[in-house]
Amino acid sequence: MIQQQTFSTAAGSMVNAPLFGHARRGDFLLADGIAHLNHGSFGAVPRGVLEAVQEWQRRIEADPDTFFRRDLLALLHGAADRIAGFLGGRGGDWAFVENATSGLNAVIASLRLEPGDELLCLSQVYGAVGNALRYHAERAGARIVTVAVPVPFGDPAPLLDRLKAALGARTRLALFDHIVSGSAAVLPIADMAALCRKRGVPVAIDGAHAPGQIALDVPALGVQWYVGNLHKWAFAAKGTAVLWCAPERQAALHPTVISHDLGKGFPAEFAWTGTRDPSAWLAVPVALDYLAALAADAVRAHNAALARAAAALLIDAWGTEAAAAPEFRAAMVSVRLPLSAGADRDAAHRLIDRLRCDHAIAVNVAALDRALWVRVSAQIYNELDDYRRLAALGPRLLA
Repeated sequence: MIQQQTFSTAAGSMVNAPLFGHARRGDFLLADGIAHLNHGSFGAVPRGVLEAVQEWQRRIEADPDTFFRRDLLALLHGAADRIAGFLGGRGGDWAFVENATSGLNAVIASLRLEPGDELLCLSQVYGAVGNALRYHAERAGARIVTVAVPVPFGDPAPLLDRLKAALGARTRLALFDHIVSGSAAVLPIADMAALCRKRGVPVAIDGAHAPGQIALDVPALGVQWYVGNLHKWAFAAKGTAVLWCAPERQAALHPTVISHDLGKGFPAEFAWTGTRDPSAWLAVPVALDYLAALAADAVRAHNAALARAAAALLIDAWGTEAAAAPEFRAAMVSVRLPLSAGADRDAAHRLIDRLRCDHAIAVNVAALDRALWVRVSAQIYNELDDYRRLAALGPRLLA
């Protein structure tokens, strides 16, 4: 039986949860001596999931011909059914991809764009996805329309008003982040999708950070495509993401690698693009079992409460603010540094390196609204003392 502990947030509320904190570090291969505060970027894989991946690799190598010719597709379908149970919909509406960027590239590349068409995204679009939009827009003579996300984000009304004004007769796609990478803001995706639906604009969601971090029923959001990583917050192995496509859009969606199963339908085309190692995808049921054993609701509640406590600690230490109000945050928070000069992408990367190399603290840093924002994540292996190490460095961060 999993032990229970009581966790106190900065606001004084109490959350009962399975035993979390440093006692859970042993579930992972995380190195000692490092404050691992950046789960949101790359995740961390439980030992049991890694063992499942290795077991699948051994099974594949024992008889590769039988595995790839006879077994693989049925196994992937079974794993997709588990995804449907976790994120909603039917297993046949889900396909595996390597990461959110890969899935969104497939969505964008499947559009039939013409000169003068418009692709709409947010000002805080993830850099790699923004590059994909720009690449395909330039090839077709289309243009990118950007909707500014307020920083800090605390009221959806301005964003919804800007979105309404930006939608036009030539808008062919609206692409939104569910949880923004830089600011860690959880956006009102259902409301945003409803505005687009009234204008007849299809919507793709970059849910890189969402599965496992927040509760999800993807089909209920009213979008056409949703891509989410499982290797961040759902404890899957690296290179595991999923793509949901509304049934009426599946015939037009193809992977970026066209292979033997072209025309055989979604998700068959995504299941086979050539020989590759599918072991991480096949281990997804073990990752979901690990999350379920801890109780997914308890994990989310613990992580959100710890992120709120960490935010309060950093805001107090640095005398600044968070990039999103508490009601628009989950298990990540971005806190502004009291610094304005030189707040660009290069400065953000230098600070990431300095914190990692000089202080053994792993975080993400983003340049937003002419300031640097330090993003920390809260996962089951973290405790508040991990964030105190970062808070204590406030004055030195300015050097």
